[in-house]
Amino acid sequence: MLDTVFLIVYGMIAISLLLNLWRLIIGPSVPDRILALDTMFINTIALIILYGMSMDTDLYFEAALLIAMLGFVSTVAVCKYLLRGDIIE
Repeated sequence: MLDTVFLIVYGMIAISLLLNLWRLIIGPSVPDRILALDTMFINTIALIILYGMSMDTDLYFEAALLIAMLGFVSTVAVCKYLLRGDIIE
């Protein structure tokens, strides 16, 4: 029963990643593309946590935390670059 739920959620996250990829490629503006990339980071984190839950291990939660920090830093860096033209002041 739980394996079926995991498969359904894997499919839903995969569809979400594909839709975000579509928005990233065909987005009408740069902020839309940044938002799509940030959402892809969040979906990847959810996918890694779900995989860790299905494998019943704690190892993947640390990887999800690292990806969350990387996603935050990269989003802030890209936004600062778009606003000021420079990342480091």
